[in-house]
Amino acid sequence: MAEEHGELEERIIIKDQHTKEIDLVNRDPKHINEDVVKVDFEDVIAEPVGTYSFDGVWKSSYTTFTVSKYWCYRLLSALLGIPLAVLWGFLFALISFCHIWAVVPCIKSYLIEIQCVSRIYSLCIHTFCDPLFEALAKICSNVRVAIRKET
Repeated sequence: MAEEHGELEERIIIKDQHTKEIDLVNRDPKHINEDVVKVDFEDVIAEPVGTYSFDGVWKSSYTTFTVSKYWCYRLLSALLGIPLAVLWGFLFALISFCHIWAVVPCIKSYLIEIQCVSRIYSLCIHTFCDPLFEALAKICSNVRVAIRKET
């Protein structure tokens, strides 16, 4: 009974990972597009002092810009949002697949092989170079250097 209850909880947890509730109010909780898409009318169109258009033209331009930006975005996201979500989902799945099944095993294999080569290299260095450098050290250990100042 306890085992069945544990399996049921595990299935619920797995299901919740794919069907979790999304926040429809805060759609950028990690602020990844904070600097990119915050373009308002004042960021694009500005009239310096002394070159003002009619107030009605300015108000109409503001309304036209804001409404057209809003509806163009909604239309483009309605038409291309789902196909692009499929494309990006496929791309990130492909990247994850390659990383999990190709990149990490290659790196692990390389590390195992390089460890073997490292041991052989270390053995060769200790076998051939250590006696040579010890002999050179004994030869040079009796060398004395004296500095004299001649006037």
